[in-house]
Amino acid sequence: MQIIITAVFLLAPALLIWLAHHQRWAARVGVIVLCYMLGLVLGNTGVIPVQAQGAQQGVSEVTIALALPLLLFTLDIRQWSRVAGKALLSMVLANAVVFCLAVLLYFAYRDSDPQSAANLAAMSVGVYTGGTPNLAAIRTGLDIPNTQYLVFHSMDTLIGTFYFLFMLTLGVPLFRALLPGSRAASSSQQHPEPVDEDDYRPLLRRTSVGQIVSALLLAALVVGASLGLSQLLSMGEERNSAVLIVALTTLGIALSLHRRVRGLTLSYRLGMYLIYVFCIAVSSMVSFNELLQLDSTVVVFLLVTVFAGLVLHALLCRLTGVDSDTFMVTSVAAVGSPPFVPLMARALNNPGTILVGMTTGVIGYALGSYLGISLGLYLRSL
Repeated sequence: MQIIITAVFLLAPALLIWLAHHQRWAARVGVIVLCYMLGLVLGNTGVIPVQAQGAQQGVSEVTIALALPLLLFTLDIRQWSRVAGKALLSMVLANAVVFCLAVLLYFAYRDSDPQSAANLAAMSVGVYTGGTPNLAAIRTGLDIPNTQYLVFHSMDTLIGTFYFLFMLTLGVPLFRALLPGSRAASSSQQHPEPVDEDDYRPLLRRTSVGQIVSALLLAALVVGASLGLSQLLSMGEERNSAVLIVALTTLGIALSLHRRVRGLTLSYRLGMYLIYVFCIAVSSMVSFNELLQLDSTVVVFLLVTVFAGLVLHALLCRLTGVDSDTFMVTSVAAVGSPPFVPLMARALNNPGTILVGMTTGVIGYALGSYLGISLGLYLRSL
């Protein structure tokens, strides 16, 4: 039975990706949300027996461990130095605002449940400097309860949707009126074309087998080394999940410095596919009864972090002379994640901002797990 359940978890994202490409409603909902919905249905309809809990836990742990280095292998750190100073400044300001707000919210709510408040602060920092992979890594690194993680991610999806719609519509004229003007990129300027991040057909080509196997073997070596390091530093006690996640991230970035590792271009899609598997496995371990017991603290954390953070970020950008378009694409890269940047650049009619937003978003991916786990561990120690 556990083999069958594991196979379902591994194959289900392929069906959902196909659905998102053939049904408009599914495309609007998004693959990650569909994965969570499917996991909840599987876990609350009796399809998954109690004996399969080991498979659920095992799949969630293995997929996130392999996904992290796979997502990082294609990083080109050298491009980070090519981003304009104003863009880096805007990214730093966005991250600093989120970090400070998360800490303030922790102190506001720690009297009722200090560990829960620390978890929320850590997840807020991770997801709003990086994205879903960082959120998943922080959940594993800090051993955050599945229910709290899923409620947080569900509310993040809802609030993030309102944020993104605002930025694409009212945000453009508003922030262009409030912040210094931007020079629109000329039509001849070179810029990357938007890529369908959910186009996984290259993974099915026979010519891709060698690259997929190489990427998985390299990721497995990273996981093995990270497990050994976390076991060594825990000194015989239970494995330290925080050390494991930090080690996975660090080794993934280190290997990305090698040209041949960066050449494994399919590793990012492979890593995201495993993130989808992780989402199904994790949500299948949560009951509807637990999920419906929504804590208003989660809503407050997210609303304040996203919208108060947006206002403070804009104010700091105005004071430091960051132009409006740079502010908007770096904000979307931080709150949303890099895949949303081309849509924002299109709304701005400024394709030259794509590289800026994508690069700062990738930096956020690399830093998000570090910042979130470090903050969580520190707040728990207070």
